[in-house]
Amino acid sequence: MDTRTVLAFSAGTCIGAGACWWAVRHGLPSKRTTEYGSGCRPPLPPLPHPGEGPFDFSKFEEDEVVAEHLTRNVQFFGLPSQKRIAESFVVVVGLGGVGSHAAHLLLRSGVGRLRLVDFDQVSLSSLNRHCNATRADVGMPKAECLAAYFRQVMPEAQIEAVRAMYTEETEEHILAGNPDFVLDAIDNIDTKVALLVACRARGIPVLASAGAGAKADPTRLRIVDVAESVADPLARAVRHRLRREHGIADGVPVLLSTEKPRVGLIFGGEEGASPLDYQVVPNFRIRTIPVLGTMPALFGMAAASWILCQLAGKPFVPEPVFTIEVKQYQTQLHRLEDREHARFGTSAGVQVDLQEVEALVREYWRGRSARQAVGSNDKGLGRSIGHLALTRWDAGRPASPGNLVLLTQEEADAHDALAQGSQGSVHDALALQSLRAREPAFCVRVEAVLGRVRAQFGC
Repeated sequence: MDTRTVLAFSAGTCIGAGACWWAVRHGLPSKRTTEYGSGCRPPLPPLPHPGEGPFDFSKFEEDEVVAEHLTRNVQFFGLPSQKRIAESFVVVVGLGGVGSHAAHLLLRSGVGRLRLVDFDQVSLSSLNRHCNATRADVGMPKAECLAAYFRQVMPEAQIEAVRAMYTEETEEHILAGNPDFVLDAIDNIDTKVALLVACRARGIPVLASAGAGAKADPTRLRIVDVAESVADPLARAVRHRLRREHGIADGVPVLLSTEKPRVGLIFGGEEGASPLDYQVVPNFRIRTIPVLGTMPALFGMAAASWILCQLAGKPFVPEPVFTIEVKQYQTQLHRLEDREHARFGTSAGVQVDLQEVEALVREYWRGRSARQAVGSNDKGLGRSIGHLALTRWDAGRPASPGNLVLLTQEEADAHDALAQGSQGSVHDALALQSLRAREPAFCVRVEAVLGRVRAQFGC
């Protein structure tokens, strides 16, 4: 091969590589070329005010680029549920490691409107856990840093950056506009409690994130009711304050890790200096928490999953935080068989095995009587169920997973007695009707759980 041939081949290779780079960088022509003259949507003005965005997310499937972006989500949730997500408005308060990753995944998953709230700036020390910040962003407000990046990911979304701390004075602005969900990713107890109380008062669904610092085990993440949040120091303090100062004992989901902190707080000031000299914001902690950057990211993604499933109308039941010894499940199965034999003369109607009993008791009935209020006996990571018993909800149906309710043994005896009826028939269909009339809220709650069981077990 002569020199001219080699040069021509090399030149052709360079031109071809350049053409490929241009095609990838600028996008191949599409139907949008008739509207914009290229395959890319022109950038929107930075930080638009809510309501001024030009894109209608209620019809996102009609836009080929957005529809393709959300293809996998639509396949997962279905189009109606993904539309609910797309038309939702979520407020994320606190844009550190947890909040930035959560907001990022909410955006990529199609939430059409986000309000990003944080008073702080990007620092060098936060780069180990922030979802997108670079050294060039150091000193930039966190909210604006995220908003600028988000505009490149989903330019159709309405992104509002709010550089402010959550206080009584800023509450109205931060929670204005009837948000569909709020993520509390604040690490200060006073501010965190105030936000949760405000969301509760306004009827806004909220998820509180506990501490991601000083931890490393990704298998320990759980989402629990605040009544059960005793495994994490920050969550435990919030639980105490909500209950003592505001009368809120349950009903607030909390994302936490059951892992014990591996290291303690660190003061980074000069030796002999007063920590108070380094306090930038009143009432905020002075010492820092060592953070493995992976953990805030995992917290943020877990929070985004929870919120997305809630918005889609397809919530999941999280793994319980407590543990129960295997022998207690064996006792429950034997107790159920004994009750069946005493009532019907045989235990042949029992259609559950040990593994199914474990799932029912732990995951669906959460180790407590269906009549017990959440949090009334939820202390520690262990739980005793020796006083409980599974029994048929509807005496006329077999003892299958979708027809077993967990009650105290006394409550189970009373429930079984209802089914005897005035004629002594255990198949008296009027028993449940009478119970529904007397205790409608209780029956709705029980039958909602049984509905989830039936959907999961196919029974």
